[in-house]
Amino acid sequence: MYPGQQQPGPYGQQPPAGPYGPQPPAGPYGQPQQYQQPQYPYPQQPQYQQPYAPQQPYPPQQPAPAHGQEVGEGRMRLDPNLTPAQRELAEKIQAKSKPMAYGMILGLPLTFGGVHYGITRQPLGFVAALAGLGLLAFGVYSLLQMQALKRQLRLITADAWRSPAAHLPGARKAATHAAYLNGVLALLSLAAGGYLLYKGVGWGAYGNSFGFGALVTAAALPFGMALAAASTIPQLLQVIPAGARVGRSLYSILFALATTVTVEGIKGHDVPQIGGGAVALLICGGAMSLLGRATKRMRGEPV
Repeated sequence: MYPGQQQPGPYGQQPPAGPYGPQPPAGPYGQPQQYQQPQYPYPQQPQYQQPYAPQQPYPPQQPAPAHGQEVGEGRMRLDPNLTPAQRELAEKIQAKSKPMAYGMILGLPLTFGGVHYGITRQPLGFVAALAGLGLLAFGVYSLLQMQALKRQLRLITADAWRSPAAHLPGARKAATHAAYLNGVLALLSLAAGGYLLYKGVGWGAYGNSFGFGALVTAAALPFGMALAAASTIPQLLQVIPAGARVGRSLYSILFALATTVTVEGIKGHDVPQIGGGAVALLICGGAMSLLGRATKRMRGEPV
């Protein structure tokens, strides 16, 4: 027997363990020996292969071709499917649109306002009228150049203008109805221009040179819309859906103008103005809906 070793029981069984498991053996002087935890080498971690290959850096991005346009020019982005000849004509049309707009917007008020000032105040107004005529002539010349370029563009893109369903009776009937609607649009635009000139009397625009020039410039918009609507009628007779789309856009402008007229009539308790504005709203809304359906029928799409 060794010191500190416990004797077995009568049947060779070990005494029951305490509540915390078997006690460690006592030392030579009755003190329990300190338990030393065996040192085990850390198991070697298995090496796993990476499921994905290491990422490669992205290649440098190549800048997209600018097609002759720079950021901030305010130009409309051209269709990337255009041929070089079509792109060249489209860029020329865009280049002519800016001088045309400047010539019209600046030339109209200077011309009419200058004539009004020269008649009512001083002859110096006729000098401004001559300058306005020069700007107006420049704008008209740019407009004629744009129209010539558009005709050239249509000659080389005839398939894009003519409907593929032009041989169908339904498409031809829809084109005829759209032509009638655009004719009504031309008449409504002329009426809107005349209405602005009539309201100018109450606004006092005819007694002021600047007001008269501004009134004529504002009235030129519906008159220009009337010309644009009338120019789409030959296109619609050839079953070209673009004419219906142009008419629908022009009707939306008249719809906004009719809304303004109706609201002003409600504020001023003017019953005739309210009635006229409401009738114009109904006509423009119905025409926009019919032109949308006509465009789909001319394209051969289900309505």
